[in-house]
Amino acid sequence: MTGRNATQSRRRFLALGSATAATALAGCSGILGGGGDGEAGTGTGQISLSDFRGSGPLVAQREAPGGTSIEDLPDLSGELTVYLGGGEGGLYLDLIELLEQRYPDFSASHRRQPSSDLANRIIEENEADASPADVFMSIDAGSLGAVANAGATASLPDEALSTVPEAYQDSEGRWVGIAGRARAIPYNTNQISDSDIPSSVQEFPETAALENNMGWAPSYGAFQSFVTAMRLIRGDDETMSWLQAMQDHGITTYDDEFRVSNSCADGELAAGFANHYYTLRVQSARENSPIGLAFTEGDAGALVNVSGLEIINGTDNADLASNFVRHVLSAEAQEFFATRTFAYPMIPGVAPVGDLPRIDELNPPEINLTELADVAGTVDLLRDAGVL
Repeated sequence: MTGRNATQSRRRFLALGSATAATALAGCSGILGGGGDGEAGTGTGQISLSDFRGSGPLVAQREAPGGTSIEDLPDLSGELTVYLGGGEGGLYLDLIELLEQRYPDFSASHRRQPSSDLANRIIEENEADASPADVFMSIDAGSLGAVANAGATASLPDEALSTVPEAYQDSEGRWVGIAGRARAIPYNTNQISDSDIPSSVQEFPETAALENNMGWAPSYGAFQSFVTAMRLIRGDDETMSWLQAMQDHGITTYDDEFRVSNSCADGELAAGFANHYYTLRVQSARENSPIGLAFTEGDAGALVNVSGLEIINGTDNADLASNFVRHVLSAEAQEFFATRTFAYPMIPGVAPVGDLPRIDELNPPEINLTELADVAGTVDLLRDAGVL
């Protein structure tokens, strides 16, 4: 298959229909505990794969996750301090609690704030040689990059870095992605078809079918990362022109991207700008909702950003922190991210939910995610454009 038809087969994720052929859960959810010798884990918590895995119509049938199992990792033991940044942090706390249940000798305390606030805090604490954090877990690669660029990170284990594609980790191995989120276009399937949606985000202000019928959430961090990517690719002047053209085209502002996606399902909007997983959350809660998902190609609108983590320089728990990183990239933890948060898993052995294209089938722009750290410049540009 070649040309535009091949592109459309990859970039269109239509409203939930037939389930993907997959191996059922049976036989894959045995107790994760006991057994193992040498360095393999011997934790006694009665936790099964089904505890990590979500539920609902998008998760009804899945093949067993591949990759390194928790059973093959050393036990987590000791106390870890995690700085947890971003609005999805509550879901990530659920994962940490599962690990605490699995390993009775492991506990994690946390500080939860916006990613940029915690990044600045770590940088200040590092300058004073006084950070209590062992690990920074952030939904934003830009914040991870800011901490890394300030020299506040320690080395990550090679065993973790080798499992994640190079595009989703720092080029110097200072942070690693743990879950991916793709910029996408949720759209109402009763109002428009996939052929109405341009393959380039630059064409949206000129698309008649979308005039006065699109939504965005410019105060949302993911949207600001998207605009930062556009600045990197096209420069500030062209980005400013695009923002103004979208306003002239009659775009509606929302507080967050879940509302944008719900509004598409409700028919209030024909389409919008949002992370991919919000459409999946709508579909999971409203199985027959008329909402589809499209991806642009090779531009800022196709950005794949990541949540990730890094080990903080000067930690007294380097071995535990390294082992924690490996656990977050285990088959079970990646299944958690895929089925509970609807994120893109970072290891090849775990598939995304539903009929989503795999992450290597998307066509994101070729940028270094660490460069997304310049959020302040983006906020200034959004204000100058009258968007904020």
